[in-house]
This record gives sequence, C-alpha cells and structure tokens, in this order.
Amino acid sequence: MITIKNVTLRRSAKVLLEGATVTLNPGEKVGLVGRNGAGKSSLFALLNGNLQEDSGEFYIPTQWRMGQVAQDMPETEQSATEFVIEGDTVLNDARAEVAAAEATEDGERLGNAYMALYDAGEHDAQSRAQALILGLGFKTTELDNPVNSFSGGWRMRLQLARALMCPSDLLLLDEPTNHLDLDALVWLEAWLKRYEGTMVVISHDREFLDAVTNVTLHIDAGKLVRYGGNYSKFEDMRAEQMELQQNAFAKQQDKIAHLQKFIARFKAKASKAKQAQSRVKALDRMEKIAPLLADADFSFEFKEPANLPNPMLSMQGVSVGYPAPEDAPAGTPPTVIVQNVSRSVLAGQRIGILGANGQGKSTLVKTIARDLQAIGGDMTEGKGLNIGYFAQQELDVLHPADNPLQHMIDLCKKLTADGKLAGQATREQDLRSFLGQFNFGGDMVKQAVGSMSGGEKARLVLCMLVWQRPNLLLMDEPTNHLDLATREALSMALNEFEGTVMLVSHDRALLRAVCDEFWMVSRGGVEPFDGDLDDYQRYLLEEGKRLRAEAVAAANAAALKPAVAVAEVAAPVVQAAAPVASRDQRKEDAQLRKEINEKKRPLKKEMDGVEKNMATLEAEKTALHDKLATPLPPAEIAEAGKRLKAVEDELADLEVRWLELTEAMDAIEAAMA
Repeated sequence: MITIKNVTLRRSAKVLLEGATVTLNPGEKVGLVGRNGAGKSSLFALLNGNLQEDSGEFYIPTQWRMGQVAQDMPETEQSATEFVIEGDTVLNDARAEVAAAEATEDGERLGNAYMALYDAGEHDAQSRAQALILGLGFKTTELDNPVNSFSGGWRMRLQLARALMCPSDLLLLDEPTNHLDLDALVWLEAWLKRYEGTMVVISHDREFLDAVTNVTLHIDAGKLVRYGGNYSKFEDMRAEQMELQQNAFAKQQDKIAHLQKFIARFKAKASKAKQAQSRVKALDRMEKIAPLLADADFSFEFKEPANLPNPMLSMQGVSVGYPAPEDAPAGTPPTVIVQNVSRSVLAGQRIGILGANGQGKSTLVKTIARDLQAIGGDMTEGKGLNIGYFAQQELDVLHPADNPLQHMIDLCKKLTADGKLAGQATREQDLRSFLGQFNFGGDMVKQAVGSMSGGEKARLVLCMLVWQRPNLLLMDEPTNHLDLATREALSMALNEFEGTVMLVSHDRALLRAVCDEFWMVSRGGVEPFDGDLDDYQRYLLEEGKRLRAEAVAAANAAALKPAVAVAEVAAPVVQAAAPVASRDQRKEDAQLRKEINEKKRPLKKEMDGVEKNMATLEAEKTALHDKLATPLPPAEIAEAGKRLKAVEDELADLEVRWLELTEAMDAIEAAMA
C-alpha cells in the first residue's frame, strides 16, 4: 500500500501539503481532486519520485512498477507501433537479456532468457500495441506511420498508449482525456475498468471520474481528505460535511457569545467573580471550529442576444472540407470530408454534434463559423446572425504576444467596424471591469496570453464570446482546459442562454446538461441521432470492436491465407466480365488464360511449396511456444529458444518470397492483359 503520514510538501516557498496523512490500498482507483494550484501535480511528483517530502513519512512498495504518461512531445522517426511497444519496459529488458545471452556460451542463461522473453509477451507485443493505438482513435493505415508525422495532440495520444503498454502496479494519469474525442474516451474508460493495479488520476471530467474511480482524494487547505466513492459521491458527502461544519460553527459561536456576555456582565461582581473566571477558562479550553471557507465560485452569463433570426441557418446540399493546397498542381480538387448536408438550425435549439474521430465534426463547425468556405451547396444565414465561435485550439483566435486588455480593445474595434457593437461601453475601465468578472484582475490584464495556462486562455475566449452578444454559439471542445468549477459555470450559462447552441465536446456531463438533440457526423454525412448519450456510448464501443476485429481479420488473412485473399479480389472481375462477352471473345479469353497459366505454372508450383513450408513452420512455432510454457531442463529451454528464433526467421524469409512470387504472377497477368 501507499502510506503518507504527516507529510509536508513545498514548492519553493509555497506550502502545498502540511501534516497530510492518507493510505491508498492496492487495487484502488483514486480520483485526485482540488482547486487549481492546490498541489495535485506536486503530489504526483512525490508519488513518482521527482519530488521529496520536506518532512513526514512517505512509503511506496519498492517492487511496484510504475506507469505514467510522459509530458514531453516525442520526436522520433519510429513507427507508431514500435514507439508504443517500447513502452513495455519488461519486454525491453527481456529483449536485452536475450541479446546479451546470445553473445555468451551459457546455455542455461540463454534458455532462461528465451523463457523470460516469452513470458514478457514478445509473441503478441505488436497486436497489444496496435489494439491500444486503434482504441485511442488512430486509423489502421496509420499504424506504421512515423511518430513525427502526427500533430502534437496525436503524439500525446501515443504517449498515453505507451504508458498503458507498460506493465504496472501503479498507474498515474494526469488529465488523460485532454486530447481525446468521445469515442477514444469511451474506449479508455473500458480499458481502465479492466486495469488490475492501483491507479491515481487527475481529471476535470466528472463522468470520467465517476466511471473509473472508487476512491476520491481531496486536497483541501493543505490536507489530504479521503472519501470512499467516486466524484459524485464525494460531492454529496462533502456537501453534508460542509453543512454539518457550518451548523457546528454557528452553534459554537452562539455559545461563545453567551459565555462572553456572562463574563462581561459579572466579572466585576465579587459574588459572581468565581463563576465568571470559570467561564473564561472554559472559553480558553474550547477547541474552536473553523468557519466554512468554501472555494470561491466562478459564474458568468451570456447577455441577451440583440435579435433571434429564425431559422438561424439553412444548409441545402452543403459539402464541407478543405481546399487544395496552394502548391498543388492546377486542377487539384478540394478534399471533401462531409457532403450533401441539408439541415436547418432554428432559434433556441441546443444541438450536440456527435461522431467518431476524423469524421468531420470540427470541419462542419469551422464552415458554419465562416473559418472555412463551403465546397458546395447553399448555406443561407438568417438576417442579423451573430456567431460566437469557441475554437478547439484557443490560439486559433488568440494572439500569444497580446494581453487580455489588448484582445478586448481589438475586439471592440472589430465589432465597431462591423456595426455589431450594440451600444456597449468601450472605455478602458469598462473593459477592465468586464475582464475582472472572468478573474482577470490587477496585473493579469497586461499579461501576455502566451504565458497563460490553458484554463486562463479558455476563460479569456469565453469572456470575448460573452462581450459579442452572439445569438448562435459554436463551441468546439470548450472544456479541454477548464476545471470542474468553470465547467459548471459554463453549463449554467449555456442553459440560461436565449440563443442557439451547437456543441462538440467529449464532456458528457456538459452534453447531457445542455443539449436536447444530437446530430451524428458519420460516413461523410450528417443525420439526426435517435437516442441519448448512453445509446451513443454503446454504439461507439460496438463500432470500435467491429473495426478492430476487421483489422485483426484482415491482418490474419494477409499473413496466413494470402492465396485466398488474392482469389477473393480477382474473382469478381472474372464474374463481372463473363456475361457480356461474345463467343469469339470467350475463345480469345480462354487462349489468353491458357498462356498466362503456362507462364505462371513454375511460379505457382514454387508458391505451393512455400505455402506448404509456411504451414509446417507455423505448426512447429505453435508447438515450441507450448513447449516453452512447460517446466524444462535449462539445456532443453536453450535449444527450444534457439529453434524458435530460427523458425521465426525462416517464416519471415518465406513470407518475403511469397510476396515476390505474387508480384511476379501479377506482372505476368498485367503484361499479357
């Protein structure tokens, strides 16, 4: 178990934990919560050994293996699959030991090394890694792509997959959902529910915490308070405790006031002096109950829109996507992501936009927001439409070198030029006061946006949105960097907003609270989704299983039954051509097939032999795996390990030759076609 006893933890001069005590038991799934700056990441640093306690006792079993997501952005030309496989530290050590043992003449060491390699999962490492990669939203065509070919968010997903690949007794996850879409988030939840070790997770996603944790650890005023249950149960229990504490404090204040009144009244009277002195001592001995100091709430509201056109927006046969690159050859067509969209957006609607990763949700929102031009179809805006757009990447609309006040001044100038200022006050003091409502006070109004945290940038974008008085809100993953309190404030503000909301989010609590209908972006189109979020989660899990099963089946078919796969591809061509051929044409076709078969005969004969040898070696490989799984003398283990390696090498050579023969036969057919 993990034991923290009377621990004090500092970062520079700031005391984060003081006299903190808690015990975490093996196998517990712990949600670590607390306001921003309370010390959650510092506690993680204590757990992983990057920070030492200033005083007190901290114990973690020395034999425990630890898994955590590296925060650095990976820079490597390795394939995605190999990068994730390297996260398996046990497998890496076993591979290194085999290499070292092969350089010696020690048969016993070599046998033990091969046994350890088998136990470490060398035989299924690739399939395990690829299951993680696909589960986190990658396509099967991206499994062998270099890590450097992916954007930052996707590389961080690979870091997460690498951490999950690592066999661990303690798993530390700091905001693992930040770069995930809802489909990947649902998969991650299912994976973490099966995880058998101890887990500590920091997250601002309420439903994620509810789904994967059974203990909540709250950092409150430098103390660690443990609650049995997930986040929702923690909230209920804490609310009860806060109410009890407040009631106890109020009762104690009444008692103190009564004692002080008695003392003040009778301390000068000789007949009552003894009783008054007794009450002074009672007052001194009394253990004072602290007043309830709840975390400061953050709240805001969207201003009433100046007008509400209805419909807000009408799309007829609209196609969205991206134009051809500027350096592309003339005539290069645009890339269409979603097509033939015929939908209307009405005043007051609350629309949640669902869809698996890469289907085009953000592309659709960007097109409605006028950041992208529709590739085709008609898009008609209602008169007076005023769009407020929260981009998935805040820096899409923020300038890192400018400060919040400058952003507001520039926004006022733009709205004035567009005739959309709606008579709002624009003096600097008015703008400072407005920024203060979003916790940008004092020197923060002059702080460069580039130096701000993700949560601060998100609050600034919200501030700018509210100032614009939009009637249509387009929000693409607005909660990525928001803490739980700010998410609650956003949810309440959206519910009270009188205009229309279109929301893309992986925060299911926000979607449930705000949206009353859903659009599904899938297979190149947009349709209403007939169901709720629970139905959608089931759909995502089933769809993910289906896609992974198809990928595995395709890989197995390519590796074990290549001839069948070729036949299945070729057969439809012959069947399609036969019915329309004339008699003379059929004769010519028959003669051509005869000539092709004559030329292919020696290659086909060799291929039959290759496939027969492959089948024999596959059977031997299976038998060797079974043999190594049973207790054997060291000499037999070494011999079986050597033979297994030789069999795998022979199989690899035969697979290469099979591909060469296939290509040669295809070339014959192409040349004589």
